[in-house]
Amino acid sequence: MPHDHSHGHDHHHIDPQAGDARVAWAIAVNLFLTLAQVIGGIFSGSLALIADALHNFSDAIALIIAFAARKIARRPADERMSFGYGRAEVIAALVNYTTLIVLSVYLVYEGVLRFFEPEPINGWMVVWIAALALIVDLVTAALTYAMAKDSMNIRAAFVHNIADALGSVAVILAGGAVILFGWTWVDPVVTILIAAYILWHVKSEIGESIRVLMLATPPGLDPEEVAGAIEAVEGVREVHHVHLWSMQEREAALTAHLVIEPGAWGQADGIKATVKAELAKRFGVRHATLELECSSHACVGSARFGHDQE
Repeated sequence: MPHDHSHGHDHHHIDPQAGDARVAWAIAVNLFLTLAQVIGGIFSGSLALIADALHNFSDAIALIIAFAARKIARRPADERMSFGYGRAEVIAALVNYTTLIVLSVYLVYEGVLRFFEPEPINGWMVVWIAALALIVDLVTAALTYAMAKDSMNIRAAFVHNIADALGSVAVILAGGAVILFGWTWVDPVVTILIAAYILWHVKSEIGESIRVLMLATPPGLDPEEVAGAIEAVEGVREVHHVHLWSMQEREAALTAHLVIEPGAWGQADGIKATVKAELAKRFGVRHATLELECSSHACVGSARFGHDQE
């Protein structure tokens, strides 16, 4: 299920307050649904329905975390949090994916036990509740879709919803199998499939949030190309100690030492301004901190990227 990784700036079309209202509605609907599915799962004897309920509950939790993180991320930087609070959303996404892993492993365990000791299931109740779940999932997905393009954290919630919708379809099929053929074994199979699907999705998504927290180079930037572009600026002899990372999901930052050509020290300020302009224009890096070194006093044998190992 591809999602949009275009790093364009189309994310100003929903103002934050309207976005918050959407997320709040999505939370309310998902909590109501979870309750309905858990009660339905207990009364109908369907583990798949409870699996879907857990998934929906994780959606609601995902959205609550996303909601809180959006609020926190908007706080201005202060002296204790000089980089601002933007990473709250990345941490939220990581917490979210981690809880999904735990839930999925538990569901697989329960599903395997059920497979060997099947329980009676009320197929019609399963079908009706799963149909209600499917409608709610589609509504929630519609509410969060526009915002998913812009935020890793909302995208995590959106991905949950799509997975949920598929889960609900699978549960409807499981209920149908009980009604038509009396096949109770389909229920634990669907449970395990839902869990496997969640795990597969987490695997593909969790890396991005870990990379941001580990200060990795943003995926769209080639460090060597950036360093080469800096060295191409007239008056720059070489660049070293380059650090390139994401402040938060859409904001790249760079620090580096520039060695100025002999005789060009008088134009050092202009050279620095040119380098910053080039970084912003070519690579979208607007947070650049540059340390200037005169070629006769430059660090010797320095690491090009990162810092020297002691």
